[in-house]
Amino acid sequence: MSHTAHIPSHRKPRRNASTTALRAGVAGGVLSTIAVAGAAGPAQAEPVTQTIEMPTITAGLSTTVAATAEATQQVALDLETQAQEDAAASSAAKDAKKAKAEAVRKAEAKKKAEAAAKAKAEAAERASRDAARTTLQKSTGSSSSGSTNAATTSYSSNATGSAASVVAFAQAQVGDAYVSGGTGPNSWDCSGLVQAAFRTVGVDLPRVSQSQSTAGTQVSLSNLQPGDILYWGGAGSAYHVGIYVGGGQFVGAQNSSTGVVQRPLDYDMPTGAVRVL
Repeated sequence: MSHTAHIPSHRKPRRNASTTALRAGVAGGVLSTIAVAGAAGPAQAEPVTQTIEMPTITAGLSTTVAATAEATQQVALDLETQAQEDAAASSAAKDAKKAKAEAVRKAEAKKKAEAAAKAKAEAAERASRDAARTTLQKSTGSSSSGSTNAATTSYSSNATGSAASVVAFAQAQVGDAYVSGGTGPNSWDCSGLVQAAFRTVGVDLPRVSQSQSTAGTQVSLSNLQPGDILYWGGAGSAYHVGIYVGGGQFVGAQNSSTGVVQRPLDYDMPTGAVRVL
């Protein structure tokens, strides 16, 4: 053995030819790629420069986003307004329904009250009429024929023609109730009875006693004829009227206590008279 056999050699081992060729090819490819990239670099510089315009695009986008946000806010406001309007309409409908129900209730209550009042008035009218008739019957049966305060319905007028019709109508209402403003058929006030009596013969008299006291020719109380209108108070300012039926008697709707009665003149002497027929 050589004395230098144990000393390692400093010579580099030889490389395989194929490995060397492969490495050379890879290196060449890399260099080619770099060369191509370097050559292509200047050609792509212009597109890169154009992308710097991005701030302009971003500004337009911001305007669009702001407009969209504003539109969204407006829609939200519109929806809120609509909701408030719907709530107000619903509340108003409820209030209207409640008010209508209350009005119906009050109307029904008023109708019932009016019906009760009417029934009460009719009952009072019947009672007053019955009382008046009872009074007339008692007065007629207990008084003498010469008494000036006697109530009599037995007198038959000697009136003829239209006057007889007026007298007959007036006497037929004796016993009916007196009601202020009454115009029949079962309750009267003084002028309402006189007006209705003359209407049976086609004479349309004024409604109130003041006007009826001047509706015809003034006549003396000493020259009365059946069918003449008697009045109490001044001519044109009379406060009460009645109808002379002959025999010194008259028929009139006196008051709520007596109703329609037939009485002698001196029961309540009239002030004057007018002749229409």
